[in-house]
Amino acid sequence: MVDYKLRTGSLQGYPEAEPISNEDLLELDVTVLFPAALESVITVANADRIRCSISCELANGPMTPRPMRFSSGKGSLSCPIPGQRRRGDGLLLRAGSETPTISTGPWPRSSSGLDEKMTRAFHGVYQMYQREKVNMREAAYLVSVARVAEACKLGLGLRGR
Repeated sequence: MVDYKLRTGSLQGYPEAEPISNEDLLELDVTVLFPAALESVITVANADRIRCSISCELANGPMTPRPMRFSSGKGSLSCPIPGQRRRGDGLLLRAGSETPTISTGPWPRSSSGLDEKMTRAFHGVYQMYQREKVNMREAAYLVSVARVAEACKLGLGLRGR
């Protein structure tokens, strides 16, 4: 398949596969779904047909906020990632490439340091998700707000910025 894509520039017409629409692709029964690149492809109209255990939203806000609330009651876990539309949404998945850039302390040179930091961040958000009975996006906001409040209490605010 990779050779075919490299030769033709597309998977369209690949002889060992059947074509599938974007809508049908989103509704496949899968463990992990990575909706990406297009805005608002998961909406109230199709959220009940999305059959995945984990949805990892990639760039450009593929899930509208209302379906996020709707799907969180179905036992699936949705991990939001910031897109161009909803700047600042949960940073768990995309942050792996950005954490070294925005880190304020010494940064471990090994990937295990990044793994440790990202695992700790996920667990913090996941614990908030379980404790507060909110979706992962709201849990990420709650963790962020709590961290900002703690920084303000300690006098570590963003003075002069």
